[in-house]
Formats: sequence, C-alpha cells, structure tokens
Amino acid sequence: MTADAPDPLYERLTAYAGRPAATAGTGKDPVNLPMIRHWCEAMGDTSPAYQGPDAVAPPTMLQAWTMGGLAGHPHGTGRSAAYDELLGLLDGAGCTSVVATDCEQEYLRPLRPGDLITFDAVIEAVSRRKTTKLGTGYFVTTRMDVRAGGEPAGTHRFRILKYRPAHRRTAKAEHEAPLRPRPVINRDNAGFWAGVAEHRLLIQRCTGCATLRFPWLPGCNACAGQEWDTVEASGEGTVFSHVVMHHPSFPAFDPSGEGGPYAVALIELAEGVRIVGNVVGVPYDKVRIGLPVRLEFLRTDPDLELPFFRASEGG
Repeated sequence: MTADAPDPLYERLTAYAGRPAATAGTGKDPVNLPMIRHWCEAMGDTSPAYQGPDAVAPPTMLQAWTMGGLAGHPHGTGRSAAYDELLGLLDGAGCTSVVATDCEQEYLRPLRPGDLITFDAVIEAVSRRKTTKLGTGYFVTTRMDVRAGGEPAGTHRFRILKYRPAHRRTAKAEHEAPLRPRPVINRDNAGFWAGVAEHRLLIQRCTGCATLRFPWLPGCNACAGQEWDTVEASGEGTVFSHVVMHHPSFPAFDPSGEGGPYAVALIELAEGVRIVGNVVGVPYDKVRIGLPVRLEFLRTDPDLELPFFRASEGG
C-alpha cells in the first residue's frame, strides 16, 4: 500500500483513542524504603535525598509503584478491556510483534514512603501505518496519570510499536556477516561515542562534586549539577556480574559466529563505575565474578567500533 492508500484498519484503531487503557489501578504496595534502596543500588544512585528518615523516592521510579508484578493486578483493575480489544485488532491484522520505543515522564510532586499509589491510563493516540526496519505497523501511545494519596503525582507516557515483522534476508544465504544493532547516539552521549572513535573510554565527572558517572547522563545523581567534564578510563576492570545468553541465537554477539551461548558481563572499572560489555579471551563458561579484564576496542563491521574486555592472562 502507498502512504495515501485507504487504511480501514487505521480507521478502526483511531476509534480507541481517548478510551481507558487501565482503570482503578492501585499500587500493590505503598511507596517504601526497601524498594527505594533496591532501586538505588541497582542504578548506582547514591543521592542522600533517597536515604534516611526524610527520604523521597527517585522520580524515575514513578512507574515502578504501578506495576502488578508476575501475578498482575486484581481482576477488574489494571489493563482495560478496550486496550485488550485494540491489541487484538492489531494481532488479527498480523501485527503480532511488539517493541517499546520510548517513554516520557512528568513529575508533579515527590513520592514519600507510605504514599498510597493509584492510577488510571488512557489510550492517547494511534499512529497511521508506519514502515520501519523491523516491519510495518502502528505506534500506540498510552498516558498514565499517577496519584499519591489522591493527589496528582506524575504522568507516564509509554509508546509501543505493534508490527508485522519484515521479511529478512538471511546473512548466510547472502554471504554477509551478521551485524550488531547500531547504538542510539544523541546529544547526551555523543561525547562518549566520539571517545570510542579515538579508542578512549570516557567517563563523565561532575565539576561540582567530582562524582563519576556512567552511563552518560545530562545531570549528576549526587548533587544534581548540570556541569561536567570527562576522565579517561585506565582500561583496568573486573567482572562484577554476568549472564550466559542461550536464546535467542544472535551470531553477531558471539565471537565464534555460531550464535552462542555467549557471556554478557557487567564490568566494574578501576574508577568505580560499571559498563556492560562482552568478555573475550576465555570460553563463556569460564567467565566469573572477579575475573580481571582489560579494555580493548573491536571493529565489529566497517561502520561500528565498540569497547570490549579481554580476560587477563591466568585470570
């Protein structure tokens, strides 16, 4: 179909705009210190604002308090019948694959331990049919309004693409090497990728409090300062944690090119920050916590060069 061709499905989908996506939602637990602590430890966020008797929750936890977990929300709350119908229409049209594309959050007031969270959501918009590298489908945007103790606390917009997967040529059939996904380079991380191009791993440093941070962010987690410079990593590090990927098969990530299994590691650099990367020099089942590694740079294809880590001799 051309861009101007009639699209009866789109007309049906737009009828759902403005209808509820979730109703009478209630947070399974009040805002609480243990969850705040777990979040901050996972994110490496040491801000004193999130600790002690006067702690508030990190604003980016807004959605966490609304999630139903593996068991979901009680019957009659959470996701609406209208939203299920919308997804069913897309599934029926062959748009059975889904990928989250972006989210936006607005914070209206801090969340504090003890706050009881309620929420409602609306299907805000459905795009016209779009063709992407993944396939052809429709972007669906929902807006969740979050309340704490009955007061507006924030807004969370979430956008997904429901699509029919594009037919892909197989790399083997075309005698092409499989390619890694391209990194998303934006104004917040462009300096990092410029450093990679020079074989330098650059870490942001707040010029206000000298706190190092990685990955790159527009502001400091420790003091909220907006000014920063960079320091170059020495290249020394250790494996902080790792997982072994068995499925799906992705030959581009496997040094052997056979699709795995392969190890994905979280590397703690000597400077104290952590970065995700591949470990080479040892079999995937020999990667272990505490394994010493050394930074190198690998050109994975003519258009992409990445930092990776080689296990030290005898590590």
